[in-house]
Amino acid sequence: MAERARQVPAFTADVFAARSTRYCVVVPVINEGDRIRRQLGRMEPRAGEADIVMADGGSTDGSLDPAFLRSKGVRALLTKTGPGRLGAQLRMGFSWALDEGYEGVVTVDGNDKDGVEAIPAFVRALDEGVGFAQGSRFVAGGRHANTPAVRLAAVRLIHAPFVSILARHRYTDTTNGFRAHSRALLEDPRAGVFRDVFDGYELLVHLSQTAPRLGYRVVEIPVSRVYPKGAKAPTKLTRIGGSAELLGVLLRAARGDFRVPDQ
Repeated sequence: MAERARQVPAFTADVFAARSTRYCVVVPVINEGDRIRRQLGRMEPRAGEADIVMADGGSTDGSLDPAFLRSKGVRALLTKTGPGRLGAQLRMGFSWALDEGYEGVVTVDGNDKDGVEAIPAFVRALDEGVGFAQGSRFVAGGRHANTPAVRLAAVRLIHAPFVSILARHRYTDTTNGFRAHSRALLEDPRAGVFRDVFDGYELLVHLSQTAPRLGYRVVEIPVSRVYPKGAKAPTKLTRIGGSAELLGVLLRAARGDFRVPDQ
């Protein structure tokens, strides 16, 4: 099956240092303010294990000042200038990482909810030949706190079971953006990662569904996800609109909308 040209949004790349590791951590962000600054402070000790790459959707809050990023060991700031949302940011980050010669990409959200101390576990999984690793707060060793009740029920009772059926592989935490992807999976033309159809949250479902069906080794890794107590949940998903969008993505996946067209 011939490889198609990558569909990646226009972006700029500010590179602060040379590649120093086999893998990188891509952090998709947009206007995360102090949350991403706190998170990068926690990630700084991990910079020697996987290069840190910011995948910015066009922040305007000053949180990604280059001098600050350099001080926290960030290797590069990618800023999307073309259209698209999360899926476009991920395609941007994946494409740049492949061009830079990385052998795999870890992703983690940039809103300071995730326990970044799990990054070495994702790196080890890639070293051991895993094609796709999904972070889960619900497996042994995982942890979650202050998760909104509606969101918790939606993940446990709807999203994870539905994706598991599509993937023919049991998952427990399919909305979690803490993941690892091998170079082989990202470059596999059967997966078709670099297509404009992946604009919002579609790519998250597609990768979960596709990796096991293509025969890649898939594991779940225990992670922590802690929402701030007594404060508005840091998320780009609204309770009604976001839930409707996620449900729509599931239905589109079941309908086969994300399958790779015949070559």
